[in-house]
Amino acid sequence: MLLWLFEEWLARDVALFGFITFRTIMAAMTAMAVSLVIGPYFIRHMVERQIGQPIRDLGPDSHLSKAGTPTMGGTMILIALVISTLLWADLANRYVWTVLFVTLAFGAIGFVDDFLKLKYRDSAGLSARTKYLAQSLAAIGVALFLYYTSDVSANTQLFVPFFKDIAIPLGFAGFIVLTYFVVVGTSNAVNLTDGLDGLAIMPAVFVAVGLGIFAYATGNTVFAEYLGMPFIPGAGELAIFCSAMAGAGLGFLWFNTYPAQVFMGDVGALAVGAALGLIAVIVRQEIVFVVMAGIFVIETLSVILQVASFKLTGRRIFRMAPIHHHFELKGWPEPKVIVRFWIIAVMLVLAALATMKVR
Repeated sequence: MLLWLFEEWLARDVALFGFITFRTIMAAMTAMAVSLVIGPYFIRHMVERQIGQPIRDLGPDSHLSKAGTPTMGGTMILIALVISTLLWADLANRYVWTVLFVTLAFGAIGFVDDFLKLKYRDSAGLSARTKYLAQSLAAIGVALFLYYTSDVSANTQLFVPFFKDIAIPLGFAGFIVLTYFVVVGTSNAVNLTDGLDGLAIMPAVFVAVGLGIFAYATGNTVFAEYLGMPFIPGAGELAIFCSAMAGAGLGFLWFNTYPAQVFMGDVGALAVGAALGLIAVIVRQEIVFVVMAGIFVIETLSVILQVASFKLTGRRIFRMAPIHHHFELKGWPEPKVIVRFWIIAVMLVLAALATMKVR
């Protein structure tokens, strides 16, 4: 929005607004500022109305004391993210609107889920079938849109890291299926990870920064050619969305850090995960994204392995899944689990970024 205004009124004097790098920095600062400003009001509103998180009976006993903590804090993230993106991104860019749509669609699904949990004082919320159906419709819809609006062959090819000349044409079915699994899978993976104070949001911030770098390079002809990456016209604007997410996430972490004053809830976790997954698809880095978002992958795999092991053998691999609960039950204090997972998340993002040059 600001880009349009300044181009129209003050183009000669504020050419700075035309640079993605400047707008990326401003987007992060704006989103963080909005989060920090609205945070206290949001938390106070939730406390006054006694809108608190119901705790699952299947979780560790140490979490029972968290019952009643204000939830749906992901609303703060979405407000800050949307405001900042609308202010600093190029609103003529279709990728910006596509990612915003998916973010708000999955956020709406999470909002309904959180609302039902609070209304009936039950941690169940939406049924799994209803939730996955809604997620599937949103993911498939955006996959179809991206496929039919693709303007270069790279839009629908799968690129293999370490090899700059390997690009596998996905075709219609392959692209739709891959996009579906990346978006829906990441959305639910972030939701599974959101079980400790600040555990999910900080890795999401790291991944957003990493994807922002990929987006900037992919959308720049010179950098894309130099790094042996696909050139995706218009993808650079997603760096602004990524930085806005990072800023909004850091602002939210101010209140979500241990001991949390507010929980993210499904409204935030589902939206953040879906947005990250879709950006990975747009910049054609789905394989690298598996490494970059490794914390979320590990958390999801721990649940899959736990369920499969128990059904097949009657035994559990972990004391409790997702795996962060396993370490809690082994005696690790919650802050230690959180910070160590953060450290792993940083290293995984750096490993993913290293693939930009190793091609």
